[in-house]
Amino acid sequence: MGTLVVTAKGRVTLRRDLLEHIGVRPGGKVTISKLPNGTIEIKAARSTGKISDVFGLLKTKRKGKSLSINEMNDVIARRWGYKGD
Repeated sequence: MGTLVVTAKGRVTLRRDLLEHIGVRPGGKVTISKLPNGTIEIKAARSTGKISDVFGLLKTKRKGKSLSINEMNDVIARRWGYKGD
């Protein structure tokens, strides 16, 4: 276990190896919990988002008719010179 220095402003800098250990990268966030007996717990902050937040993420602003699966396969076959079955 190492020792950290507290600055005059009450700040502490965590070493890179500690941040990597909990999975925090530059710009990341941590959560701190006060535990009994004067101890604290530091964890990487995790997103509280829902899976539905990503719906529509890949939606394009392309105008016009969408291609069917068969049309996509035809385009792919022509591009790669695939002759098919």
